[in-house]
Amino acid sequence: MAVDSKFQYMDIDVKIKKFTWRIQNFSSLVDKKLYSEVFTFDSYKWRVLIFPKGNNVDHLSIYLDVADSATLPYGWSKYAQVGFGVIDQLDRETSSTKVTHHCFNARQADWGFTSFLRLTELHNLKRGYLLHDACLVEVYVCTDKTLDFISHEFIVKTDWDELKAKEADCVKAVIDNQKAPTTKPVEITPPSPTQSSSQTVAIEPEESAEEDMNTFFTSLESELSSSRIVYSKEEAKEALAKINEALNTTPVNLNDSGKFSPLKQAFMILASFDGSSTTLTIDQKNELLGLDERLKELANRAAKAVQDKDQLTAKESIKRTMTCNLESSLIRYKEVETEVKQVDQILAALREEVEEAQKRKEKMLAERKGIYRSCKEMKMELDALGKELAECEATAKVGEEEEKSVEAEWGRIKDFISSIEAKI
Repeated sequence: MAVDSKFQYMDIDVKIKKFTWRIQNFSSLVDKKLYSEVFTFDSYKWRVLIFPKGNNVDHLSIYLDVADSATLPYGWSKYAQVGFGVIDQLDRETSSTKVTHHCFNARQADWGFTSFLRLTELHNLKRGYLLHDACLVEVYVCTDKTLDFISHEFIVKTDWDELKAKEADCVKAVIDNQKAPTTKPVEITPPSPTQSSSQTVAIEPEESAEEDMNTFFTSLESELSSSRIVYSKEEAKEALAKINEALNTTPVNLNDSGKFSPLKQAFMILASFDGSSTTLTIDQKNELLGLDERLKELANRAAKAVQDKDQLTAKESIKRTMTCNLESSLIRYKEVETEVKQVDQILAALREEVEEAQKRKEKMLAERKGIYRSCKEMKMELDALGKELAECEATAKVGEEEEKSVEAEWGRIKDFISSIEAKI
């Protein structure tokens, strides 16, 4: 859905920038998350991300996000100190602020606070977080690791709308004083967050608002001429040598060497030098004074071109590496595929052996079962035979006695017959 919001950013210092995001009709937002407009700082594109109803929490969630992280060079990273503020528009001193620092990279391209401000506090009508249903979000970003001055006090004291108003009042006061000549200086507070509110700058009004401009500038030219620094020929030659030394290097090396400050001074010396044999024209002097910025621009362009070429080289290297990895993986895939087929054949042969062994096992188990049953039956027969044997032994003893008795009786009968036979 279209969101009624106003997004601005401005320099507070060379090293720090402030970004202001005013979101209207905040309570009517239906999107789960909301991105600000994209802004550029220190060659990176940034945006603010908020979750008006919380990122799975009952708090307002807020983050700073690198908007073009997906297109940045491989292995990129960027340090930033970040200060977040949801401004109490009734009393700026009681605003909700938090400060963090993070090294942004491809894996962690956004950073901030999931639980920044409790939703019940955000929607509290006694507070000014949603004055007229407008939420004022401020973000302060510093990418210099040597600085660490973003704090709650810094955020709540840095009210640039108020400072601009003071600046406008001061300018108006100066104009009024020009219309009404006075010898009393006008004191104004310069709009710098690094300067104490008690510090003042005195501005003397012009002697007369009706002073003739030609007379003024003629006098100014005379003063500047009398106070102009006169450089010697040796200083001019030394400045020229520095410039030639810088020009004899490559633009990229010049960009990395940190020689721009000496060059600026050298160009100023040449532009200010008036030799007896050579006098530079005004155009030549102006061109000399602008050459340091021109060289900076060319060096930056050269560095950007080298960076682009290096990025291409890095991408090509990554492509070659990935291509080699893919080729190696393809070769290994085919090798593994062949090995799998060989293993399948081995498994098939083993399955046949297992089946044969299983059959043999089943036969042996059946045979073992048969032996068990046969032995059990023979054991039962043996136990029964033991009982019969005892009875047979008793009967055999009786039979043995009976046999002896029969033999004895048989002998007597035989002897009797023999005795009779003798008588016949």
